[in-house]
Amino acid sequence: MRASVRSSSGETVDQVELREDIFGLDPHIPVMHQALVRQQANARLATASTKTRGEVSGGGRKPWRQKGTGRARHGSIREPQWRGGGTVFGPRPERNYRKRMPRKMRRLALRSALSVKAVEGWIVVVDELRLPAPKTREMVALLDRLAVDSSALILLPERDEAIERSAHNLPQVKTLHANYLNIRDLFTYDYLIISLGALATIESFLG
Repeated sequence: MRASVRSSSGETVDQVELREDIFGLDPHIPVMHQALVRQQANARLATASTKTRGEVSGGGRKPWRQKGTGRARHGSIREPQWRGGGTVFGPRPERNYRKRMPRKMRRLALRSALSVKAVEGWIVVVDELRLPAPKTREMVALLDRLAVDSSALILLPERDEAIERSAHNLPQVKTLHANYLNIRDLFTYDYLIISLGALATIESFLG
C-alpha cells in the first residue's frame, strides 16, 4: 500500500510504502473492542465508596433486650436493614478494575485500527513537522494546508515543544509520541498525521 508524502506546505513531495502487515490487515473487531475496554478499565479510579456496618457511626448498644418485647431480635441499629445502617456488597475504594491482555493481542488491535484508518483515507503522511514558532494560529494554518478538516491525532517521533504547545489550545487536536500510540486515541480522533520519523517508530515496534 502506497501513500503520498506531503510537505508542511501541503504539497505532495514523495510516495511511501505502508507495510501491509501493519496498515493492510483485515480488521479484527473483537480484539479492538477488548483493547479499548482494557484501556478504559485500567484508567478507571475506584472513587465510589460505601460504608459497611462496622464503619458507620452509632449502634454501640443493643436497641432493646433480646426477649420479651414482641419485636424482632436486633443487636445494633446500624445493621443493613436499618435506616442509616451499613451497606452490603456496595462499591469499595480498594476495588481493582485493571484488566490484562497479552501483548500480541494489544499490538494486533493497533494494527487493525491503523488498517481501518488507511482504508478509509484518514492517514496523512508528512515528511517533517516543523513550525516557526509555538503559536496556535501556526498549527491551524498547517492543518488547513494539509486539508485536515476534522479532529486529528499528530504522532511525533520525539518531543517537539513548538508542535505540542501550538496544538495545546485546540480541543480537536492532540499530539502524541509515536511510542505511546494507543487504541483509545485512534478511535477518538479522525485524522492520523504521521511524520516519516514517527512512521519508522511505529514500524519498529508493530512490524
